[in-house]
Amino acid sequence: MTTKFFIGTAIAVSVLSACSSLEERQIASGNFEYTKQQPGHDIQVPADVDRPNFSQAYKLPALDADAPRNFIGKKLKVVSPSLVLPLVTGSHVDDGSKDAKVFFDQVDDSQPLDTTIWNSLLSYLEEQGIGIDSFDKDKQRLVTDWVVVKEILDDHWYSWSSVERDTSQRFEFDLEMKSHGRTATLNAHLVDYKERQGEAVVADKSDVDSRAKEVDILNKVIGHYEYQIRVADAKRIREIRRGMQITIGQDDEDAPAFIIDSNYDTAWPRVLLVLRKLGFDVKDYDKSNGLLFVKYNGTESGWWDSVWSNDENALPLEKQEYRFRVEEVGEQTSLTVLDNESTPFTKEKLTGLYDVFARVMADDNLDI
Repeated sequence: MTTKFFIGTAIAVSVLSACSSLEERQIASGNFEYTKQQPGHDIQVPADVDRPNFSQAYKLPALDADAPRNFIGKKLKVVSPSLVLPLVTGSHVDDGSKDAKVFFDQVDDSQPLDTTIWNSLLSYLEEQGIGIDSFDKDKQRLVTDWVVVKEILDDHWYSWSSVERDTSQRFEFDLEMKSHGRTATLNAHLVDYKERQGEAVVADKSDVDSRAKEVDILNKVIGHYEYQIRVADAKRIREIRRGMQITIGQDDEDAPAFIIDSNYDTAWPRVLLVLRKLGFDVKDYDKSNGLLFVKYNGTESGWWDSVWSNDENALPLEKQEYRFRVEEVGEQTSLTVLDNESTPFTKEKLTGLYDVFARVMADDNLDI
């Protein structure tokens, strides 16, 4: 159960400041004398006088037969619309939907989509100190414990007293997965709601806009999910920029290869940076199969550099097309250099490239 305290200390001396009820917080301020007014009548024009042209610019449209007619005055709630904010990459909403739900598409293949969503939701609840009443992963359903928010409000300024108001609410989250497992819908439902002022219960679930409450907590969950992605991306960029060590070994096909001391997902973008630094033009690639199709153009040095020093990144290669094969080897990654016919370099030829590749791969300052 979560308890949060918000202490209001400002007292308006010139204005009567009373504890507002739920209803008062959702209606317009001022009086509602306009609700007592009766429709006006057209101007009666004598028969012997020319009738003027009346404008219909401000005429109100007629109500449909099934349109609600009671939402006027205090019965009309004046609150901002509650909108689900799809902040996460690959997320979207149904326009006009009355449900508090958001769609997620699979973007990261490192783990199943439902696992990613539940882990993010559980992380948010833990961070906020919100307990879990029940969680059934097989049924894709989670119900929170009571979330209690306490406020201490000023009463009338002349009474020098205060009253405590607290709201308690519980939510249910349901996850619906498409059969292909790459799209999921997260739904939020308000299960229970209680609002008290002092000892009196002033509102329950029937008195509140359930969708507004549901959208509010769903947006907080989405915001936490998006924040986690940004943190993970920042961490991944740091890992990609950080220098990696390589050795000479063999790939899964027993061909001579560089062995990079990093996992595949981090090594792949690092290899792209290194190849660009060494003067390779990547013409095409297929990450799912770990293939890179490149052309070696040599490094571009300025005239001044060529006068005073040799290019330390130059490779003993002809300026032609080559291929690289990147494969996962346990927690490491193999990088195999091949000619344009997909024939792997011999160990002797690979060794001739090692010093330059190892130095650039270990550089901590490669630009992304």
